[in-house]
Amino acid sequence: MAVADMAVTNLHLVSESEFDTAQALAFMRSLSLEEKAEFIIGLTLSQANDVLAECPLREVQDILELLEDSEHEIRARQISMGLGLISSEVEPAGEYLDNSVMSHVRERIGWIVGLALMGIVSGLIIARYEDALSSMVLLAVYMPVVAAAGGNTGSQAATLVVRALATGDISMNDWARVVWKEFRVACFISMVLALVIGARVVMFSGNSVLPEGISLQMVAFAIGLAISMQVIMSTTLGGVLPLIARAFRLDPAVLVSPVLASVVDITGMLIYFFTVTRLLGI
Repeated sequence: MAVADMAVTNLHLVSESEFDTAQALAFMRSLSLEEKAEFIIGLTLSQANDVLAECPLREVQDILELLEDSEHEIRARQISMGLGLISSEVEPAGEYLDNSVMSHVRERIGWIVGLALMGIVSGLIIARYEDALSSMVLLAVYMPVVAAAGGNTGSQAATLVVRALATGDISMNDWARVVWKEFRVACFISMVLALVIGARVVMFSGNSVLPEGISLQMVAFAIGLAISMQVIMSTTLGGVLPLIARAFRLDPAVLVSPVLASVVDITGMLIYFFTVTRLLGI
């Protein structure tokens, strides 16, 4: 650490306001790679990010690898996050193929097991409305449609937001704009989807047995409304989940898809059965 201490003394890096990035860069040019890593350790996190942001990417990667090898992995990950090289503290360091199978397993398995157990809730909801299904088998036909519509639209929104976060197009401060935009997109998509599914019910379900006093048009309206509500909810949620993951320093790429799938399954069944049973009186 002698090089870093000398650098800090020579450059008078007493506070953030007195730090001279250009002077630090000029000093680093005279150092070996190992000395550059020591120098970076001697800086504050903000100063290190400012300096490395002006360095070639290959050099930055080499310095970070040295930090990891010299038991400064936490500092290396903090710098990587500050420079946008990784998006969360739980994201594995290094390239995808370079990381071991077990590192990927450790990263993913907790969420997968927990969310799989949450899936039991969907089964309990279906069991709760067993009488409604037995009185109108047609409702069971469109259960997968509701789940798929919510999952697809939510995944689309989440993918777009994750990509925007990765490229720097949006930041955490833009969460309200993201929610408002995805809500408006969802409203248009839900109207089109409701019309298509409603028409499908009317045109191709004429042979279905319905309880007395319930018409096919009523069923089409109820299913269409349920799908609309599900699409709006799941699309808005898909847009905001990556931001929530980033706020808690979690990896959106690992977290969003399984969480979204589980939440959409549960809320989809609740919205579907609550809507159709209330509107149709069954």
